[in-house]
Amino acid sequence: MSEQVDIIDSIRDELGARDARLVAVSKTKPVEEIRKVYDKGQRIFGENRAQEMASKFEQLPEDIEWHMIGHLQRKKVKSISSFVHMIHSIDSFRLLEEVEKQAARQERIIKVLLQFKIATEESKYGLTEEDIPSFFDQLDQLNPGHIVISGVMGMASFVDDHKQIADEFSHLHSIFVKLKRQYFRDNASFKELSMGMSGDYKIALKYGSTLVRIGSLIFGPRNT
Repeated sequence: MSEQVDIIDSIRDELGARDARLVAVSKTKPVEEIRKVYDKGQRIFGENRAQEMASKFEQLPEDIEWHMIGHLQRKKVKSISSFVHMIHSIDSFRLLEEVEKQAARQERIIKVLLQFKIATEESKYGLTEEDIPSFFDQLDQLNPGHIVISGVMGMASFVDDHKQIADEFSHLHSIFVKLKRQYFRDNASFKELSMGMSGDYKIALKYGSTLVRIGSLIFGPRNT
């Protein structure tokens, strides 16, 4: 574990040179291991299960910025709405509605990213480009006051083909640009492009990633 933690400074330096930030993916990891990474100066941590993140929030320092990066069920939003900083995985308008509802109840603002399906795997979640017009029509009607749409997120296919991965990240970047021009031209908050993990983040950086989600390079293999 100590060898993995020691790499965090070099990763942050690499990302900083490209104006990107590190989301340390701490899913399945105990609070003791997260604390070691925290003690190295890392403050942004990503989880993919609401209940696990809520438990860790109670046990770890208050200045941690918690990011929900996994598929989120609407019924689980309430359990994290009092503290989550950003939700990367808004993959439906109904989920966005629920986040707005729970954020309003907490009298706080939650940053969100729209998740787009760019990978070939059927198991991946996300919106498609065809969903964009209806999504934003519904957004106009909702007129939310407790969420900030801060950008987009996507996951590339889990393959060894670097060209395919690059094409998928390029596609997500093009979606980001399209949304910026059509819906967020004068909105400085829409600036985040969350893509890239331990195995492909170097490719993601070439296509403008601003938030890189890295777990195994820092914490070691995922616990089962």
